[in-house]
Amino acid sequence: MSIVERLCSQRVARSKPVKALALAISLSVSFGAVASSESLQSYQPVAPTIDQARANILIARQLQFTHFRDLRVSDDLSGDIFDTYLKYLDGQKVYLTQDDLDGFVDIRDHLGSALRTGKLQPGFDIYNLVQKRIIERLHFALNLLDQGVGTLDFGSNDSILLDRSDSDWVANSAGLDELWTKRIKNAVLAQRLNGSDDDAITDTLRQRYEGQLKRAYQARSEDAFQAYMNAFAGMWDPHTSYFSPRTSENFNINMSLSLEGIGAVLQGDNEYTKVVRLVPGGPAFQQGQLQPADRIVSVTQDGETPVNVIGWRLDEVVDLIRGPRNSIVTLEVIPSGAADETITKAIAIKRDQVKLEEQSASKKVIELDRNGETYKIGAITIPTFYADFQAMQAGDRNYKSTTRDVRRLLGELEAEGVEGLVIDLRNNGGGALHEANDLVGLFIDSGPTVQIRNANNDVQILNDEDPEVAFKGPMVVLVNRMSASASEIFAGAIQDYGRGLVVGSQTFGKGTVQAVRPLNHGQLKITQSKFYRVSGGSTQHKGVVPDIEIPSRIDNSLIGEDALDHALPWDQIDAVDHTQYFDFSNIIDELRLRHDKRFEASPEFSLLQQEIDFLKQQRQQNSVSLNMDERQQQHKQIERTRLTIANARRELLGETPFGTMEELDDWQDLQAADLNSNDEETDFVIREGGQIMADMLELDRRTAALPAMGSPLTAKAQTVRASSEL
Repeated sequence: MSIVERLCSQRVARSKPVKALALAISLSVSFGAVASSESLQSYQPVAPTIDQARANILIARQLQFTHFRDLRVSDDLSGDIFDTYLKYLDGQKVYLTQDDLDGFVDIRDHLGSALRTGKLQPGFDIYNLVQKRIIERLHFALNLLDQGVGTLDFGSNDSILLDRSDSDWVANSAGLDELWTKRIKNAVLAQRLNGSDDDAITDTLRQRYEGQLKRAYQARSEDAFQAYMNAFAGMWDPHTSYFSPRTSENFNINMSLSLEGIGAVLQGDNEYTKVVRLVPGGPAFQQGQLQPADRIVSVTQDGETPVNVIGWRLDEVVDLIRGPRNSIVTLEVIPSGAADETITKAIAIKRDQVKLEEQSASKKVIELDRNGETYKIGAITIPTFYADFQAMQAGDRNYKSTTRDVRRLLGELEAEGVEGLVIDLRNNGGGALHEANDLVGLFIDSGPTVQIRNANNDVQILNDEDPEVAFKGPMVVLVNRMSASASEIFAGAIQDYGRGLVVGSQTFGKGTVQAVRPLNHGQLKITQSKFYRVSGGSTQHKGVVPDIEIPSRIDNSLIGEDALDHALPWDQIDAVDHTQYFDFSNIIDELRLRHDKRFEASPEFSLLQQEIDFLKQQRQQNSVSLNMDERQQQHKQIERTRLTIANARRELLGETPFGTMEELDDWQDLQAADLNSNDEETDFVIREGGQIMADMLELDRRTAALPAMGSPLTAKAQTVRASSEL
């Protein structure tokens, strides 16, 4: 008897008043009103294939012998694999019960040895049971809708947890009935507060649940295998993952940047599809409304009816969003800072290819008046580290790359007489490693830029061999939580060399290198190396810590390497000899003091802080009321705060404040539908980078004028020996 059959037998025994057949054969409902016979289908359990078993063995070998983390495949991993797998299948604990988990006792501690030898059946049994429980719950939801949403009680003092991931499992099926009644009440309340009537709400929810039900019945063997392998591979680190043959095709298309879509990286997040990051220069990045951690509710093709995608498989959502160039797709999303499903917004994006010219670095000049003296500061924004590899391989001497473009921009800025430079790497998720190395080389004579250590502890040092320096003046590098990988290499090198100050918020902490290896069935993306700064510390997990901090709207608990399960830790290796150009130690405290005083008096920063506090308050709300009156009061309070913040921003811009929330909503709808709209963080952060640079120049002149004091920004370069860094 399979695990599924044993568990189902247990459920039948515990539910004597309810007649049920073994779920391995067919589905019978064991709750509330019985569904009509037309709605019942047989669920066909999925089973592993020989190709999948062979791929499993290859994956186990690759993980054990070639991954950066030294971890053996054994039963010591079984409990963690089991928990991670259930988190993927039922992360909110709304399908399985404690009774179900009790039935897994025999296999929980033996998954490791089974995975080492390609025995996949235990994982497939778990998957099949979860699918059957999903089907049960969806039938329960549809039966409840059949009774009418008007029969639901919204006058009680009930509440519901927004995030159940850390909650206990519900004891039994009766407990799930109660939980799902609350879930449906919450969904109804959210839509009532958005102005929908009960008929429209019923239609929307029925479409959602019937769509999920259809997909549950159509479960595929590949779905179970990919989920199981990713839970297994995730024990080593979050960037190691298995790609099924179909997912491999999508990955290869994305890597070649030939995909015509919106330029967003998506991942499954329980019932939702979540935005992980935006591709710099891509349509979503250009439009500016979509943000990391937004959750997609529906997808609408131009001129068609919205399709609710809650509960859809990730690959199906990707297929729906992808489409022909210049066509328009509208995404309805729950913003990352929303307290619940009440707040959604629709974002229209024109599909297109990611254009290299739209990823290109750009410049501007910031002029600041200080006591009758004007400071001219150059600012260069770098969205990504790019290179036109095809043109390079074809021998085109004028091929585009980050370093080539920045070198040209630096020449233009120096011709305009700038005294200092701000490099903006906010939201730059990385790119070509050699471009990060070459870009550092524009600002140092020569020397190491980054160290790369592999699983055998062999260390490769990348060097700038070109003694030419394109810009010798002081620098500020702006970063935020979305600055990752190659951005962190550049910012870390500039900080270690003393070439400039890093300003902003702690970076992402992506300091690992992956390789994609073919299997007999799909591909394995596996972490094989780790980045280290020239000072010896890794960029992994810790990222780059700024010298001067500017808070951000981005929630570090949701986004960043240290927010990911099983992320490789921070560590350090020996430093390498490198030059120390400028000494900021004598002026850094004064720079921070001036920055703090400016921000205390800055209406822009005050507004940013209000937004951060509001978002933090929303994120900390772990439950919502299911009482209609109380929920309306909460909703109105949130709307008042949103209106206050929006009007404060409009007043800063010299625009007329909104009189009502409806006016704000209408304006936001217009902004979201505007394909050329841009909702990037206000420009005061880059201006503040210029202010800090002006402070540096002013303090430098003052310090240089003092007797026997050398200028910190014109000090003679000195070599920092490796021994002094340990």
